[in-house]
Amino acid sequence: MTSPAEEAPETLDPVLLAWASAALGPPTGDGDGDATVVGLRAGGSPWRIRRSSGQEGVLRVAGPAARGRLATEVAALELTSAHGLPVPRVLATDLSGDVGGRLVVLTSVQPGMSRTSGPPAVERFRALGALVARIHEVPAPAVSAEVPVRDRPVPDVDFAALRRQTPARPLLAAAEETLADAPLPERPAVFVHGDLWQGNTLWEGDRLTGVVDWGCAGVGPAGIDLGSLRCDAAMSAGRDAAAAVLSGYEEAAGRPADDVAYWDVVAALCTPPTIDWFTDRIRDQGRTDLDQPTLLTRRDGFLRDALRRLG
Repeated sequence: MTSPAEEAPETLDPVLLAWASAALGPPTGDGDGDATVVGLRAGGSPWRIRRSSGQEGVLRVAGPAARGRLATEVAALELTSAHGLPVPRVLATDLSGDVGGRLVVLTSVQPGMSRTSGPPAVERFRALGALVARIHEVPAPAVSAEVPVRDRPVPDVDFAALRRQTPARPLLAAAEETLADAPLPERPAVFVHGDLWQGNTLWEGDRLTGVVDWGCAGVGPAGIDLGSLRCDAAMSAGRDAAAAVLSGYEEAAGRPADDVAYWDVVAALCTPPTIDWFTDRIRDQGRTDLDQPTLLTRRDGFLRDALRRLG
């Protein structure tokens, strides 16, 4: 999930709009220069731009500090698109900061939406588990600055530092101690999304149509994605949803998942200590039926269960 420090401007600079419009192609008729702009996340970036001719794209805007994340996004989209995953196509990029002092990536519009007004059907969670297996079938590329090694979800947020800055929570402290005493399981590295939760998937009804936000992608253990998605499912819909993610994954992969309890603990620790800004992101996806106390209780329950299974 995007951290609070990564928030984008609430309005789109005309210079950036002009760049994106030019990248979409020359005008095809009178008035084609007109465009409508809609902020897709809390009213801000990424922006969906639609010209009167019907040409459209999604523009992601960020400051210089996000250069690495955007470079990863571009590399991951090109890799996954080449292997048939339902992802947007990269139309144009400028990571030099020459466009209005900002970094910009323009992609095609992927059909579907991520918002949902209530708990999804269990079939959707099984489909999400199958999606994890499909992502991991993409051949892992050579490690590089654009596709780095990953060892946990949402790697650009220091959740351990957040825990040190807030009042101690015994359950989280116990989980940290448990992982410190448990060696990292040695498994073959795979290509991972790195920030897999429901808000980064698109749907038409219960049909999965897209996977977006690849800025945390890289090469690492499969449990990074599976644990992250199971934790999100547990918080949004309960233990049965997390179990459905696992069953969908194992059915699609054709084998049992490795080290599930270990990566469930890692995923739970890669959430804010009190689930504060995660609550905002989840509610922004339409889940206004969920509040911070509910999400916190479910996260802690998911973590306790994982610690019991880890022993």
